[in-house]
Amino acid sequence: MIQHIDKAIDFDKAIANPKALVDFFATWCGPCSMLSPVVEKVAADHPELTVIKVDVDQAPELAARYGVYSIPALFYIEDGKLVDKRVGYIDERSVKAFCRLK
Repeated sequence: MIQHIDKAIDFDKAIANPKALVDFFATWCGPCSMLSPVVEKVAADHPELTVIKVDVDQAPELAARYGVYSIPALFYIEDGKLVDKRVGYIDERSVKAFCRLK
C-alpha cells in the first residue's frame, strides 16, 4: 500500500518501519510520471515494504530536510535511517535491488 504524506509527523511515523521506500515527486514532472507505475508495482508485490510518496510542492519542508533538489528522488530507509538514495528514473528490477528485495 502506498501512503501519500505531506506532514512531517506522519512521515516520521511511516519511516520508522523496518523497510521504507520514499518517492519524492511532483505532478508536473515527466520522469516522476514514468516512475510512478514502477513504484506502485513494487508496492503491490512487496507488502513488507512501506512505500511513501511525497509531493515536493505539497511538502517542501520534507524535501528540504532530505536535500531533495532534483526529482524523482527515491530514498531507501531502514528503521528510520537513510540507507541509500537515487535520483531519476530507474526500472522495476533496479528499484527492487535498491530496496534489497528479491
